[in-house]
Amino acid sequence: FRQRSLGSGFVISGDGIILTNNHVVENAEEIIVRMSDEKEYKATVIGRDPKTDIAVIKIEANRALSAVTLGDSDSLKVGDWVMAIGNPFGLENTVTAGIVSAKGRYIGQGSYDDFIQTDAAINPGNSGGPLVNIKGEVVGINTAIFSRSGGNIGIGFATPINLAKELLPELREKGRVTRGWLGVYIQKVTPEIAESMGLDEPKGALVATVMNG
Repeated sequence: FRQRSLGSGFVISGDGIILTNNHVVENAEEIIVRMSDEKEYKATVIGRDPKTDIAVIKIEANRALSAVTLGDSDSLKVGDWVMAIGNPFGLENTVTAGIVSAKGRYIGQGSYDDFIQTDAAINPGNSGGPLVNIKGEVVGINTAIFSRSGGNIGIGFATPINLAKELLPELREKGRVTRGWLGVYIQKVTPEIAESMGLDEPKGALVATVMNG
């Protein structure tokens, strides 16, 4: 049984390096990149990081490609205008506009949740596409939506581009990300925990468990 999947991505260097979501290319037997000029290229996976849902792929275009400008996602403010560009439901080169609704969202995707929330319309097929600020700089990678119907209801999530920039050198060089591990579980200090520990205010983190060894 063969199944076709849709997703988006964007060129980050002229030699054909493309940034997208890991879930767009994971387990794919063949990846075809269709450019805005309708030319198609076979792509190979250079590196993947399932924990942050980021993937780097490469095409051989035999020509210099126009690359996007990567911005600074840390400088985003709630209320800033942004645009989502992608391939929703197969509708190529679709642009939707909205604002940054929130930052630092945890949505239960994994240990590295730190999403930008936006009300710019993001739908299936937008995954891996760029979230762009009003300067035309990419500030996020459109990754997930909150929806009961499968369509957009004004709650979309993008991975901050600064997170991707940190991982890019290792993904390009090694194909994966190596992380340190402390061997402890931590949890947020709630008002109840702060009161029980005699703290003046609920701040910091509590080491809940130390792993054996």
